[in-house]
Amino acid sequence: MLHILHAADLHLDAPFAALTAEQARQRRAEQRLLLDKLADAALERGADLVLLAGDLLDSSQTYRETAQALAAALGRIPAPVVIAPGNHDFYGAGSLYAAPIWPKNVLIFREGGVQRVELPQVTLYGSAFTGPFRDASPLAGFQAPTGDKPSVMVCHADVDGTGRYGPTPRTDIARSGLTYLALGHIHACSGLQREGNTYWAYPGCTEGRGFDELGDKGALWVTIGDDDAVTAELLPLCRRRYERIECDLTGKDPRQAVADALTRGDREDVCRLVLTGESEGVDLPALLQTAAPYRWAVTVRDHTRIPQDLWGREAEDSLTGLFLRDMRRRIDAADGEERAILEKAVRFGLTALENGEDTP
Repeated sequence: MLHILHAADLHLDAPFAALTAEQARQRRAEQRLLLDKLADAALERGADLVLLAGDLLDSSQTYRETAQALAAALGRIPAPVVIAPGNHDFYGAGSLYAAPIWPKNVLIFREGGVQRVELPQVTLYGSAFTGPFRDASPLAGFQAPTGDKPSVMVCHADVDGTGRYGPTPRTDIARSGLTYLALGHIHACSGLQREGNTYWAYPGCTEGRGFDELGDKGALWVTIGDDDAVTAELLPLCRRRYERIECDLTGKDPRQAVADALTRGDREDVCRLVLTGESEGVDLPALLQTAAPYRWAVTVRDHTRIPQDLWGREAEDSLTGLFLRDMRRRIDAADGEERAILEKAVRFGLTALENGEDTP
């Protein structure tokens, strides 16, 4: 049985441009602490192999503290640690991967072509980005020979992609002959997938950096059984989660509504609060002040609309008036859930009849 810790897309030293300068500095420091959490997971669970599938670094501009923390954390792991550079941290003569800082247990793939390494429990393959783009699939023409050990590959690639980041069709995966393909590049965890006899997965990024990366983030704990059956589970490792919460202000005191919406959840997370419904006017600075104590960082977006008198045009001799009179009769005859649906239909109908862009 083989136990693998598979992570990717750490994007260390990301700028976190949407945060304040001090918050961005703190987030980069927290990313370095994440490296110790990764090493601790490998130690506590007894990983036989750690696979890092690219974009460990956000760019070639890496802080000294980050390089030191990365080398120290990976050096604590009593198992081979294998890195396949991605498009953000591609291998080159001037890259951090060429620097003499890496512990003996760290193996870095440095070529675009597939390389092979024999380890006691596994035949390992890998491929690196050697520039910011890669037009071809890293699996193009590749097929692992049959052997008595699992065959595993680590690389940065874009399954089903059509761009310039290692576009990889599923047919390449199916005919690869691999037991497990450890991928990086996509920031959402894919869960365990299978093409032919080959299992593959994206672990997603280890820390969200924006509101397109919501929820728990971490690494995959992958187990390959003696029969080559593969299982995988997500190990949440992130320090903070990004979340998006909608808050309907219709008929409510705005400050109380905001407080109620944010009461549940983790105060250490980063939140985007989206205000919806009807409101006479939103005092954004005041609501932001109300929201601030409930999360480590919070932004507020106003998507409310001005209150509308639904029946103000009911007496008109127009298509709108006819529509409203008909809906009034139907609502008067309805009850409970049907009445609520019909009232919502009135709002949608008025929006359509008045050529409005916003949906109710």
